[in-house]
Order: sequence, then structure tokens, then C-alpha cells
Amino acid sequence: METKPPVSRAILVGVQLPDVDDAAHAASLEELARLVKTLGHEVVGTLSQRREALEGATVLGKGRLRDLAARTGGTGLVGKMATAPKSKARERFDEGVAEPAFMPGEPAPDDQPLADVVIVDHEISPSQARNLERATGADVLDRTGVIVEIFHRHARSREAKLQVEMARLQYVVPRLRESSTGGGRQRGVGAGESDIDVDRRKVRDRRAELKAQLDAIQRDDEQRRSARGDQLRVALVGYTNAGKSSLMRALTGSEVLVADQLFATLDTTVRALRPETSPRVLVSDTVGFIKKLPHDLVASFRSTLAEALDASLLLYVVDASDPTYEAQLEVTRSVLREIGADAVPSRLLLNKMDRVDEAGRAALLEKHPDAIMLSASSPEDVATLRATIIAFFESAMVEERLTLPYAQQGLLGAVYENVRVLSETFDPDGRLLHLRGLPGGIARLRKLIAVS
Repeated sequence: METKPPVSRAILVGVQLPDVDDAAHAASLEELARLVKTLGHEVVGTLSQRREALEGATVLGKGRLRDLAARTGGTGLVGKMATAPKSKARERFDEGVAEPAFMPGEPAPDDQPLADVVIVDHEISPSQARNLERATGADVLDRTGVIVEIFHRHARSREAKLQVEMARLQYVVPRLRESSTGGGRQRGVGAGESDIDVDRRKVRDRRAELKAQLDAIQRDDEQRRSARGDQLRVALVGYTNAGKSSLMRALTGSEVLVADQLFATLDTTVRALRPETSPRVLVSDTVGFIKKLPHDLVASFRSTLAEALDASLLLYVVDASDPTYEAQLEVTRSVLREIGADAVPSRLLLNKMDRVDEAGRAALLEKHPDAIMLSASSPEDVATLRATIIAFFESAMVEERLTLPYAQQGLLGAVYENVRVLSETFDPDGRLLHLRGLPGGIARLRKLIAVS
């Protein structure tokens, strides 16, 4: 009988900096807890401290470091560290204003099990991670490491796996350490290199190999996007777990993964709006965003995010029931600004309205009068959204007449795919079509007929 591996117990560590208020700090730690649970760890506690900046060597001040060690069974000691002298006032500030739940250096109470993983809600340096490991005796991960590991586990397509491996290697390289034997010398190829030099060279070679494979895939993706250039495209963008995949399934009838967890979707899915329209509208579901999303992951997924850049309409999907939705919306807008997609026409969708009470609805309506309020689980709301999407494209359409010569009837499929045929008659020159579509689409059809 198979036994499940034991679940790691994690304690979360956060430092509240002067430019972060209490609510934002609490929300960040709550989000980190969800990330950690998505990774499969059990969160057994949280330890926080107010500081002007992260402690250069150990993230936390000495007192809070002892508190943390008591929760992990560590010594609270790092060893010899050269630290700049501090005034007593500065030391009091750095120790934080919150009182510890138990005395520094004492073991954790019986009802608080020891943690074997420490998760820091910041991006920390390799040396800070090593010092925390020495002081606590536990494995240490920072927020970036947690996100990278979740991406690694959730990647499904070949492209997503390659992208995540690239980012993962970028994260791992600075954290490579000498072996416990002192880094023996290698013989043969690479003679004179230490163990860590060999590891780093292997990582560089692997990253070069991954980049070559990704470039080939991305060239194919660009060709596919170019082939879809004449079609109407809508991209769902937003914070992770805002409900994009649920809306994608409701709008297109596709069997995309829907799960109540962070980063359930890493692969861009493109499907036609259902029931199909003429011309056809394509809907794409993109990777979700999150606060402090590592820049290497943003860079790795730039080709995936290109779906947003190439879209005719962006639908910003927001979980309206989340009290931090405005901060989440700003994260989405910030990332899209980074890739230049903020110029694409957009609409704001306040999703999960079935979880919002009447007072909350009124407040949202007052703050966002032009937003579309809906629930992805409501067929009526989804039908209204579909009509809004169609109306957006209809407003830019024009009507024209086009003659399709009898010798070019093979192009009729392209006509029906790119424009709406209102009526058709016949004369000696060919099929006379009364069309409605976007000016660019009709112009391309004229050019296609002229060169055929």
C-alpha cells in the first residue's frame, strides 16, 4: 500500500517596510499563504516584523531571528558575521513593535508544531537564505522561489515547460554552492574547474539549449498569430485566480482547466467564441499575474503575453469579491504596460459578483461605472458579455459590395471566415456579395482576389 510523503510544515516570514501599510502587508502574507498551500505545504504560523529595511545578513533582527528559530528547532545563531554598529534606538526599531507570541529562545508551545520550511515574503539573496538556514535548521525559500516552483509543477505544454525551466535555472545559478567535500577538481574536459564551476557551466549550456528551442517554438507561434491576423481577437487578462479560465470555458465551451488555486493556467489557450459569429471571434486565456512576479518569469512568458499585445480587445478580469482587487488590477496593468499592451482597447470585468453583497455592488458601481459586472457561473451574465464583445466589433464594421469571379470561387471560405455576408446574387461576372466587416478585413479580401 502506497504511503503519501509527509507534508512539509511552513512558517511564513514577512518584513513590513515603511512604505507598506498594515492592510497591504497582511494581504501580501495571506497571498503568500495561498501560494505555499498551492505548493503543497501546510502553513503552521506567521512571523512578522516592522523594519526600515531587510537585515542585510538575516532578513530579520536578532530577536525576531531567535523567535523564528524557536519555531523551527534551530539555534538562532548564524556564526561570525560582520555587522555595522547600530544605535540603541535603531536596534529597538529593528526589533519591531509587535510582541512575540513566546519568549525568544524558548521552544514553541505544544499546539504550534515545529516548521521544517521557512518561506520569506521577499526576494532574498543566496547569502541571506544560507544564513537563515544556519540559524533555523530549516529549508528556506523566498517568494520568487515559491512562484518558480509552482510554475514548474503546473507547466503542461512544451513551450511552458521550456519557459519555466529557463526561469528556474536563472533562479538556481546564484544559489549553487560548493560541495561539502570542498569542491574537488575535475579531470579531462574542464580540468582545473571546481565542482561549482562545472555546475555553472552545465547550467549555462542548458540555458543556451533551451533558448534555441524556445526561439524555434516562438517563430512558429508568430507564424500562427500572423495567420490569425485577419481575425477578431479578444484576450482575457488579469490576476491569477480571478476567474479567467471559468470565463473562457463559459464563452467558448472549451474544456480548459478550471481550479480554485493560483497559477492553474500557464498555457495560452485560443478558442472561437460560441455560438460562432461571422466573422469569427477568437478568445484567448492568458497566464495570470501576481504581485512581485519575478522579472525572469515575465521575460520567459513574453511570447505568451504577446497574445494580449496582438488582441483587438483586452478584457481585464478582476475578482470583485477580493478586498485587494484594486491592487491586483494595478499589477495587471503594470505588467501589460511593461510589454506595451496598455494601448490596446480594453474593458473592465468585475467577476465573481455572486459573492458580493448589495452594499458592495453599489460601491463598485459608483467607483467603476463603466465596468461590466458579472459572474462566470451565470449564463445570463455570460450572454450579456458575449453581446458586448460582438457590439464592440460591430461598431467598427462597414458595409461594402464585392464581386467574386466564378474562377475564384475557392476563396468563398475565406470570405465567410473574415466578414459577414448579408446577401449574394449572381451576374455574368461572378458572385455579387453584400458584406459587413472591418475595413481592414474587406481590403485584404479585395487584395486576395486581385492577386489570385
